[in-house]
Amino acid sequence: MFTGIVEELGEVTAITPVGDTAGDAARITLRGPLVASDAAHGDSIAVNGVCLTVTGATGEGFTADVMKETLDRSSLGALAPGSPVNLERAAKVSSRLGGHIVQGHVDGTGHILERTPGSQWETVRISLPAGLARYVVEKGSITVDGVSLTVAAVGPDSFTVSLIPTTLDLTTLGRKDAGAPVNLEVDVIAKYVERLMGAREAGA
Repeated sequence: MFTGIVEELGEVTAITPVGDTAGDAARITLRGPLVASDAAHGDSIAVNGVCLTVTGATGEGFTADVMKETLDRSSLGALAPGSPVNLERAAKVSSRLGGHIVQGHVDGTGHILERTPGSQWETVRISLPAGLARYVVEKGSITVDGVSLTVAAVGPDSFTVSLIPTTLDLTTLGRKDAGAPVNLEVDVIAKYVERLMGAREAGA
């Protein structure tokens, strides 16, 4: 589990295809001295909001294997050596929950539609896949590329967030232009409520 509070802006250093079929899987190597400082084989690290398992670690970085399902459902397949990435280690039980409950299980991808600079922040509008729209509400939480954000406004096919200077400076969201893909994870509590309500109605 994660909190959506990015610890470090890392960088992809290498991507190696794995398997006999193109696009079947890949081994990704990332530079991130902070998150790699205590990383061990089997640990979980969120990369742009995707929970990956550490397969090897050094003092400066780590490697992880990415399966086809993850490449197909997230924007990790578009990464290349030199790409910046948001990194967060799994939360400890004793940690403060600074963002919200984030699983690192990407629900879909959106695209940045427009950016509007403000005096102290920047407003960003992001496309919203039809299957996820029902889980997104104004003032609710959503994870964008692993960053826990509050929804400022929501429409039928997009939503808007406001990014403070810290988010703009320390995450990939300050560097992505209109058209860039982003990983989206909706609030898991909303999905559980929907499931439970559906089961209740079915049994009524």
